[in-house]
Amino acid sequence: MIGAILAGAYGDVAPQGDFESIATVTVGAGGAANVEFTSIPGTYQHLQVRYIARGTNAAVDVEHQCQINGATGSVYSYHIVYGDGASAGAAASSSNTKIVLNDFFGSTALASTYGVGVMDILDYANTNKYKTTRTLIGRDRNGAGIMLLHSGLYQSTNAITSVKFFPSTGNFAQYTHFALYGIKG
Repeated sequence: MIGAILAGAYGDVAPQGDFESIATVTVGAGGAANVEFTSIPGTYQHLQVRYIARGTNAAVDVEHQCQINGATGSVYSYHIVYGDGASAGAAASSSNTKIVLNDFFGSTALASTYGVGVMDILDYANTNKYKTTRTLIGRDRNGAGIMLLHSGLYQSTNAITSVKFFPSTGNFAQYTHFALYGIKG
């Protein structure tokens, strides 16, 4: 009912579309250097990736990164806004060889804790514009967590057919899980 009211009063602002599972990956024993979705069909309006992740590197925090369509040139930019309950901050970077999604836990963090994230890849099949990502990321350090809102830009008009996630050092730990969904328009 609320969606109908909003759509009628303010145009088409109510949530639209259905989510369809395209693929899932769960990292097995021994870890994995990356998780990649390939041959993504161009039949959806948007994509969404949901994940829980932990790294094998001997550190509390490990940087989490993403590349699209195998592009390794300086075609990525991003903005990050974050807060941990005591302070807030922001960062930005352009002309990068990857989208930096910020940190998740490494092997020396509290045992069995994982960072979580939801990434939307908007208008991924549209060949008339650059592609935008929006990611909400969170993790808890036994009561001292952090939340991040992240926007990314892939400076290409090519339709997105593959997305690769990888840690800056080490591997993804066992039980790291990524799920790719297509959102119908």
